[in-house]
Amino acid sequence: MKTKLQPLADYVVAKIDDPATKTASGILLPESSAEKSQVAKVLAIGKDVKRVKIDDQIIQKGYSSTEVTVSGEDYILIKEEDIIATVN
Repeated sequence: MKTKLQPLADYVVAKIDDPATKTASGILLPESSAEKSQVAKVLAIGKDVKRVKIDDQIIQKGYSSTEVTVSGEDYILIKEEDIIATVN
């Protein structure tokens, strides 16, 4: 997925993974009970980002990002230092 956002410096643009809508046993969960995921996919990186790359799955610190909507799509902007892990 390509985004129109180009982050500056050490910022990363990512898209939060959708929360689960079903349990492992198949029970449907209401939207209000879904917990916001802290796992996101990196879509664009600033020129000073050194430890993550585009398409990495990352885990961020809670409440450390800025949420934006561009052309009807929701994204987060997060400083590289607030990324605490990559998912392999």
